[in-house]
Amino acid sequence: MSSATLGNRNTNHKAIVAWIEETAKACQPDRIFWCDGSAREREALIAEGVKQGVLIKLNQEKWPGCYYHRSNPNDVARVEQCTFICTESPEEAGPTNNWAPPREMYQKLGGLLAGSMRHRTMYVIPYLMGPPGSPLTKMGVELTDSVYVALNMGVMTRMGQVAYDHLGDRDHFNRGIHTMLDVNPDRRFICHFPQDNTIISVGSAYGGNVLLGKKCLALRIGSYLGRKEGWMAEHMLILGVESPAGEKTFVAAAFPSACGKTNFAMLIPPAHFKGWKIWTVGDDICWMKPGADGRLYAINPENGYFGVVPGTNSKSNPNAMKSIARDTFFTNVALTPDFDIWWEGKDGPAPSQCLDWRGNPWTPASKEKAAHPNSRFTAPMRNNPALASEVDDPNGVPISAIIFGGRRAATMPLVFEAFNWAHGVYVGATMGSEMTAAAVGGLGQVRRDPMAMLPFAGYNMGDYFAHWLHMRKRIARPPRIFHVNWFRKDEQGNFLWPGYGENMRVLKWIVDRCHGRVGASEGPLGWMPRVEDFDFTNVREFGAEQFAKVQAINPEEWKRELVSQNELFVSLHATVPKELIFERELLVSRLMP
Repeated sequence: MSSATLGNRNTNHKAIVAWIEETAKACQPDRIFWCDGSAREREALIAEGVKQGVLIKLNQEKWPGCYYHRSNPNDVARVEQCTFICTESPEEAGPTNNWAPPREMYQKLGGLLAGSMRHRTMYVIPYLMGPPGSPLTKMGVELTDSVYVALNMGVMTRMGQVAYDHLGDRDHFNRGIHTMLDVNPDRRFICHFPQDNTIISVGSAYGGNVLLGKKCLALRIGSYLGRKEGWMAEHMLILGVESPAGEKTFVAAAFPSACGKTNFAMLIPPAHFKGWKIWTVGDDICWMKPGADGRLYAINPENGYFGVVPGTNSKSNPNAMKSIARDTFFTNVALTPDFDIWWEGKDGPAPSQCLDWRGNPWTPASKEKAAHPNSRFTAPMRNNPALASEVDDPNGVPISAIIFGGRRAATMPLVFEAFNWAHGVYVGATMGSEMTAAAVGGLGQVRRDPMAMLPFAGYNMGDYFAHWLHMRKRIARPPRIFHVNWFRKDEQGNFLWPGYGENMRVLKWIVDRCHGRVGASEGPLGWMPRVEDFDFTNVREFGAEQFAKVQAINPEEWKRELVSQNELFVSLHATVPKELIFERELLVSRLMP
């Protein structure tokens, strides 16, 4: 045991206490702090963060309860090259994941953990992913030497006694260990041991690598557990559509990064849709399980939003602006002399001077961006004025539609519906999004991101597809599956679809399809909306002619698309389900005369 004592220990759970004693003996913290998730504790931890220089108090008149954090410039995003799935065989992890044998990785990490928390505090964070009492909810304990992590986990999860109460005397909880070390990229590892329900993260302090309840447990470990236990852990938002008559329809949607995921989750219908409302259940992660009535039910396992700041403003996402207005932690945005903050795309003009995300002087004439492109906010979901009342329902919400989408300037139409579940799985398995000019491969190259899960599936992607197909046998009333593309452009590079709140028009067609209220025509890609099925009222300069363009299917573009879609299947040839091969052949036969 280290010189630290168990101090304010708030549980007698034998397995938890024994594991913490073992970890403390290895990491040797000076102090062990047992988090309880209380408001009083939050204030104490914030004071400690300010004292350490980890946090800067923002202008409380403009940003009440908000604080600023600046990370190491070498540590500003998820690091896929340092992220490992540690299973007994590489085949279990699959070719799209980095694999390492568990025994060897435990040995390597053990050497890095030894004495890693000396002269530091170990924070014990008991937390829930999901509402208390839900059969889908999972309990975890994260041990960290970062006060920033302790505070952010308090926002993103249900932290404290509620977690111990949910676990009871069971031993099945996620064990998570995080230590910053010296934030050296050469000693940075984010490792998942699915068969042990364990996560170990070292050498990073960036939220996506160290808030272990989020992508690590909720998706990588969660997807592995879901396959084993008969449910689905997905990188999806969940929203509810309420009609003027009070009818609520819930949908889940998977979009890769830079495709408007949070904006869609917090969409505000345009004025034309008087009486319609959108309710946010979740903006990022969705756990789904078949219900007794044969429908698929979903929960949002999170308790907050960990979103990208740049581009967020009162036009693109007014509900997000309200959500981050108080009690929020901002990371790597720009800091003004009066302790206000700024980022590219924020409402109003740029400040005449400020400190950029690195802490260097910045003016509008500077060549570098003031805020890092991946700068973040961590905000309580309770701040969202459109938060769904069902967000704490342990039974979840019934999902009527699953929507896939990507950023495509050509090829993909605005919207279509899959013919059936297997076809929908193919649509999700082949979805892709175009890279930016800064990405490897260059502008316009399509990166396949199946179900937006390529970086997050905790096992072989081919087996992941098979799990999706197998779930159909357990769902008597499956959701309809759709594909959307808000980003199609004309020959001059202008967007064909206005986007933002106008996406409500697409969403309404989807909802009406789920309830059998609107028609469609059969096309090679799936069921396509007809002109008479779509509402163009009050959409400026958009009518039947523009709709035909945004829905057009170009045979030459689709020849290239079919070749590109097949590349992922080739890489997964050993495990890709035969049903998806059949779906590809059917698509070829429909597209080619």
